[in-house]
Formats: sequence, C-alpha cells, structure tokens
Amino acid sequence: MSIPFIGFDEGEALLDWISFTEALAASHDLPRAEMSDTFLYRDPDTLLSRSAWIDGLGLAVKTANVFPRNPDAGKPMINGSVCLYSDTDGTLEALVDFHLVTKWKTAGDSLLGALRLADPDAKEVLIVGAGTVGGSLIEAFSAGFPQAQIRVWNRTASKAQDLCARYSGTKHAPELEPAVRNADIIVTCTMSSEPVIQGAWLRPGQHLNLIGAYRPDMREADDAALQRAQIYCDSFGTTLDHIGEFKIPLASGTIQRSDVLADYYSIADFPAFEPGRITLFKNGGGGHLDLMTSHHILQKWKAQA
Repeated sequence: MSIPFIGFDEGEALLDWISFTEALAASHDLPRAEMSDTFLYRDPDTLLSRSAWIDGLGLAVKTANVFPRNPDAGKPMINGSVCLYSDTDGTLEALVDFHLVTKWKTAGDSLLGALRLADPDAKEVLIVGAGTVGGSLIEAFSAGFPQAQIRVWNRTASKAQDLCARYSGTKHAPELEPAVRNADIIVTCTMSSEPVIQGAWLRPGQHLNLIGAYRPDMREADDAALQRAQIYCDSFGTTLDHIGEFKIPLASGTIQRSDVLADYYSIADFPAFEPGRITLFKNGGGGHLDLMTSHHILQKWKAQA
C-alpha cells in the first residue's frame, strides 16, 4: 500500500475553518503532548525538526528547511514536510505539505481562541500585519465572523493595500491607533520585538489575539494591555517560559503566573463573551498543533478517498 502525500491544493480542497477549529478543541481532550525540537545549521541554512507524540492520536515530525539564498534563485526560502505516524505501531501513515499544515495550524489556532472569547457578533476585525499569515487570517476570520468587516494595517501601507486587493471586501486601515480603538477583534501577526499594541487604546468588549512573537525577546502588546485583559493561551508549555509576550512581564512582576487563566487543555474555562471585559489570547504554536492539524487533514483525506 502506497503512502499518501497530501499536497497543498489537495488539502485545501478538503478543509473548512469551523470544522477544523472543532477538531483542534476535541484533540485537547487527549493527554498533553510530548514534544521536542532539534536544529541543525550550515551557515546560512537551517534545518528545524519539530516532533510531537500524543497518546491516542499519533506521532508527527515536522521538518522545515530554511535556505535564505533561495529567493535569489526564484525558489521558496522555506520548504519542508510533515511525517505522520501511527500511534498503534509507528508506521508511516502520510506525508503532508509543510505549508498546508503551517497555514491551517497558525490561523486555526487563533480563530479557535477568538471563537471562544470574542463577541460572536463582532462587526470589525483588524489584522495587524500583511505577510503570509495575514492572508490566512483573512480567510479564517471571514469564515468565523462572516458578518464582520475585515481591515488590515501594516507598517508599510502598500503591503496592506496589496493584501486587501487579493481579498474582496477587505479594507486597508491607514492609521493603527484609530483602527485598534474601533475594532471588536484585533489580531496581530507582525515580526516586531517592541509592542505595537498599546493597552491605553483598548476598551471593554474587545478581544486581542497575538500571533507574531515567538522568541523570548519579542512582544506585540505592552504591559498595560496585559494588565487590563483577562489572559488565555493555546498552551502553557509553549508560551509562559518561551515567548517574550509572557516571559518578559512575568519576569518583571507586571503580571503573575496566575494571571494566565487557562489554555486549550482546559478550554471549558474559556468564558463566554461579556461586553464589560477585554480578553487576550496568545498563540504560541507548537509541535502538538502540527500533529493535531496533520491528523485532521489525513482524516479528511481518508473520508474522500
């Protein structure tokens, strides 16, 4: 029996954002994942392998090859794949396109947080950042909040305008502060090390959803934003001690560990929307989400095979 390779276009045709977020939530009923990352370097190139094992779901190894010189030759800088293995006997079950898994994991992770915490009748969604993830977020949040106007702000306005032109109905937000103040949901996907969202701009009823920061020195929201909000995340294990969004204010005493109220392994503790409070969700990612995403894609592929 041949091992399936599920490519990007083939996988895209099988998936929808709402059922995917439901699958992510259900996967967190299983035991917490065992995870490990390894890096290999050959200047300037990098090989990152991210492994996860969830008892009852299976094993995955996601490999990313980063070759910075590739764009000069007209090739993608990042390539890779996900190997999905059986939890029963360890046999290889599928190869899944790296970009497919990354897209759906990243945007779906944040969409699940917003669906649990934000105003279900949100009228304005602001996406801060106009890179590849920004496009995925337009698709995801348009599905999750179909009645909302999606706006995009980016430090380089032309990039936001170009992204909006690719998605009918999406509008460019020329100024960040007024766009934040007006939004019901703010989703950040920048590469900033310094906060771009100021807590003073926020108002009760808003949901702030942070994606971009992934290193210990990176933040997208300032201390005031964290102090004013009720705080949640996808996984304590991939955020608290690893990402500056929490690591820096925890170290300074700005917030306490107890201020991060729940992660997806206790998703029942995510409260229903209340207009009198601000909620904040940190998307930390992690290999366990790559495994959950790949497993969902494989199940959808098997159902139509």
